[in-house]
Order: sequence, then C-alpha cells, then structure tokens
Amino acid sequence: MTQAFAFEELSSEEAAAAAASCSREFRANPHPVYARLRETAPVCPMSPPHGVETYLITRHDDARAALADPRLSKDMYGAIDAYHRIFGDSSIALDDNMLFSDPPKHTRLRRIVGNTFTPKRVQSLRSRVQQITEDLLEACPASQPVNLLPEFCFPLPLHVICELLGIPQNERKQAQEWSATVAQTGFGPEARARLEVAEGNLRDYLVDLIARKRQEPDDALLSALVEAHDQEGALTDHELVSTAWVLLFAGHKSTAYQLGNALYHLLTQPEQKRLALRDERSTAAAVEEIFRFETSVENGTFRYAKEDVVIRDTLIPKGSLVQVSIAGANRDPEVFEDPDRMDVERPNAQADHLAFGFGPHYCIGAPLARLEMHIALTTLFERFPRVTLASAPEDVPWLTVPFPAFRGVAELPVVLDPS
Repeated sequence: MTQAFAFEELSSEEAAAAAASCSREFRANPHPVYARLRETAPVCPMSPPHGVETYLITRHDDARAALADPRLSKDMYGAIDAYHRIFGDSSIALDDNMLFSDPPKHTRLRRIVGNTFTPKRVQSLRSRVQQITEDLLEACPASQPVNLLPEFCFPLPLHVICELLGIPQNERKQAQEWSATVAQTGFGPEARARLEVAEGNLRDYLVDLIARKRQEPDDALLSALVEAHDQEGALTDHELVSTAWVLLFAGHKSTAYQLGNALYHLLTQPEQKRLALRDERSTAAAVEEIFRFETSVENGTFRYAKEDVVIRDTLIPKGSLVQVSIAGANRDPEVFEDPDRMDVERPNAQADHLAFGFGPHYCIGAPLARLEMHIALTTLFERFPRVTLASAPEDVPWLTVPFPAFRGVAELPVVLDPS
C-alpha cells in the first residue's frame, strides 16, 4: 500500500487512518479521514502515489480562500517537472484551456467561452434533456435488476454534452470510452500508457471534429466557439481542442458520478427522498444538499505555489503542489451543522458548498449540471416511485482507483419496478 500522507503532527491512530487513503475502505468512505485531518492537520503535507510532494487543504474557510488565491496558480506549465511526473507528456496538449490557466489568459478564455456557453443556451436544452431522460428510462428493464450507472447515469450527461457541442450520434460511444479511460486511470507505467493512448485518440478526434465544424458549421456550441472572437481575437487551434476536451470530459463525467451518488443516497434514505420530491423547490434544494454531501469532485485540480504561502501556520514552500479537498470542506462542522447527515432541507447548502469551486474558476457548467440533476431525479422517481436497490447498501462498490478524478459508486444495481 502506498502511504498517501506523511507528517509528524498526527497521532499514531490518525496517521494510520491517513495512510489508509489508498485502501478500498477509504475509497468507500473517506470522510472520517478528512474529519481527522480538519482537526489535526488541516493543511497536510502528502506523499501521494505519483511521488510529488503535495499539500492537502481540508477546512472550508481555508479551501474557499485557496480556490480564489492568485498565489496558487492553475497554470501547471509553471510546475512543468511535477506535471510531467504526475501526468506524463500526453496531457499537455489537452490542458491549454481556462481550467489550467491564470489571468490574463484565463480571463480571455473564460470570456470567450462564457459568451457562447450562456444560460440561454443551457435552458434551450431543457426539452432535449427531458426527452433523453425518458428515452433512457424507457429502454431499461423495469422488473429485472439493472445497473443504472452504464444504462442511465452515464448516457444522460454524455448525450446532453454531445448535443451541446454538436458531436454526431454515431461518434458518442467512442468518445465516452476514451473519456472513461482518462477518468479511471491511476498511476504506474501501465496506467500511464493507457492514459496516453486515450488522450491521443481524443485529441486526434477533436482536431478532426473542429475541422469539420469549420467546413460545415451548425448551431451547436463547438461551431460557436470556432467562430467566437473578442477584442483580443479568436481561440487558437490548441485552445479550441483543449476547450472542447474539458467541456466534453468534465461536462459528463462529473454529472454522471454525481447522479449515481444522488440516487444511491436517496434510495438508502427514504425519508430524505420523500422530502426531496415534495415539489420543485424541494427538489432544487435537495440537489444542492447532495452536491454538498457527496460531491463527485472529491478534490480540486492541482494548483502550485508561485511563492511561499502560509495557511493556518503551515508554510507551503514556493513550487509546491496544492490540492483542495472539496469533500473535506463540504463537511466542515464550522460551516454545516451535523455535516455527516444528508439533510435535503438544509438552509445553507447552496450558499456555502464548494462542489462547483469558488472564485474565478467557479464551474462554468454549473447551470447545466443542476438542470440535468433536477430533470433526472424528478423523472426517474415519478416514473418509478417504488425503485429500490437490488443489493444491500454496503455491497454497492465505490471507485477504488487511488486518487481518481472523481468520487462515486462504481455500480448502482436497482430494480425500477419491484411490483
């Protein structure tokens, strides 16, 4: 087992808990470890599997501040040696986007994408999201066990983001398979090789798709991005490919796992499900609480310290990598009363949870994720009000790749209509 945390401040019991962070037990429920870290080492030096020393932030106030701190850069080209050690060479061509940049470049990219990926464009998808949801549920067997993750949770946001971007129907399955490889790949030579192949295939596909959009534009988002300009010009070819990549990847993986987490917890807590489905407002509030309680984005993407930074009396030396534990921050008892209890009537969930980040890198796709979650939950439970898990809750597996890109159930076996 790889020791994921290494520091002197923890007691032997807490250090053992932290060292278990690569175990299946931790992946199934990391929250007790994050709770101990918030108390004992809220800015925690780590030695993760990729071998690059990193600091993990777990308290809400520190996390919120760090997400907006310009001293913690998102431009990983400034920490290129660490980047190579973690991701290899293949990822660089796909990371020339607003997620991995600082102002003024980030400001320019965010402005161009924001002017095309508008709330109006998201709302225009509402009827299509509804239809896709109904079609997927219609195709599921009602009286036999079905794994909702591959049959519903993943296809829904994949089809929606492909509709948004303008990816042809017959090309979506392959794009999803390449994205799945990237999302679930761990560390080590074999994993790195799989990652390089999948990322290379995605990059080549997006280059070809963009070329086709230039020749035959449509009214989808990718064509709009190809044609978009601001006062500083258009996106470069590299920026276009990378922006399409991050929208495709983040736009369906995070929502897919979030939907799986939502269904798992609602199915294991019937009273919370009842409260969540009383009316539209109740469901909207429940969606925010689920984002807080079991976010699919366990940790924010890497940042690195452009200078020495002191957070809560801990020195983060210049050049060090920093990760923000979204899952840890979202269960901080200083902000959320009884944080380990899912309470769909919690009054401050939307205002305070960090599932979509904070500051200049706040997730541009948040309105779309909320729309998909709301429609998916209401439609499924209206159509199948008696849906139940097909196995004991403790037998539902969770993703076990050490430090995966996402946190979520690995399978979701249910019977939609037990009658």
